[in-house]
Amino acid sequence: MTPRPRFIVSASPHLKAPVSTPVIMWTVVASLLPIVAASFYFFGISAPLVILACCAGALGAEAITGSRHTLVDGSALITGILLGLSLPASLPLWMGVIGGAVAITLGKRIFGGLGYNIFNPALLGRAFLMAAFPVPMTTWPAPATHLWRLVGDNFALPLMSADPAAMVTAATPLGLAKFERTQTAIVPLILGTTGGSLGETSAIVILACGAYLAVRGFLNWRTPASILLTVALLSGVIHQVDPNRPGPLFMLFSGGLILGAVYMATDMVTSPTTNRGRWIFGIGIGALVVLIRLWGGLPEAVMYAILLMNAVVPYINRATQPRVFGTRLPKVAA
Repeated sequence: MTPRPRFIVSASPHLKAPVSTPVIMWTVVASLLPIVAASFYFFGISAPLVILACCAGALGAEAITGSRHTLVDGSALITGILLGLSLPASLPLWMGVIGGAVAITLGKRIFGGLGYNIFNPALLGRAFLMAAFPVPMTTWPAPATHLWRLVGDNFALPLMSADPAAMVTAATPLGLAKFERTQTAIVPLILGTTGGSLGETSAIVILACGAYLAVRGFLNWRTPASILLTVALLSGVIHQVDPNRPGPLFMLFSGGLILGAVYMATDMVTSPTTNRGRWIFGIGIGALVVLIRLWGGLPEAVMYAILLMNAVVPYINRATQPRVFGTRLPKVAA
């Protein structure tokens, strides 16, 4: 008698994707390494020290509040690197550790872990540091003249103020444009030879790394494209009406817009799941960046724009979901 075939009953999904979450996360980490190297080139040894401090805080918080699986999947390391790239090179390291810990605990674990968080964890950590330590967060060092020389008092003791004499400060291009009506040339902005955060290094490097992720299918090009197009078009119209306002090229390559558009707005968890939603999301971010930069109290706006649009992502997803086939009842003939 031929035995009857056995059927295995299991919960869905029944198909396994060829790419896992750790593969995606570690690929993103690898794509960030050239940007970290560029920040080291422009700001010296202080740059990797600040990034390592943020990573230590993020990984430490993940180890305490998460599990071994979440610790090694690369997501906490991405948060630490992106947070570090959004900070000034002169920041005391103990602040970076706190920022990384806050980014994981309040930005991810409090919502239930990876996949459940509403806001981008790295930007939430930066928002906390901005509120808690406004002076060191808005004190920008000049690019380093020597790779192995600190550009600030990075080793200031915890809860102690950094020594202001330990660095040479430099105004950011956005600060010069907003408060002094002085615009920086476009070439230094593209190359990254200006003051600012570690992620304001080289737009060419960031765009190249983002293109690599897009080719691998780990980044949806619609989000950064919609952000950059909106900033270019809106700032271009305003510049035509008022030539004293910055032009589109300056608005695109100044500040942390390129880094935010490529790496933070495209976060798979906190961005829309539909292509139409990604366009709406990106247009909203781009419009907020221009409006806050030109009429807000602070020169930079990328962090606030992305966090504000993160909050409306559930509504964007709900409004842009395609209709499920078969749910529409047929019309009954009279």
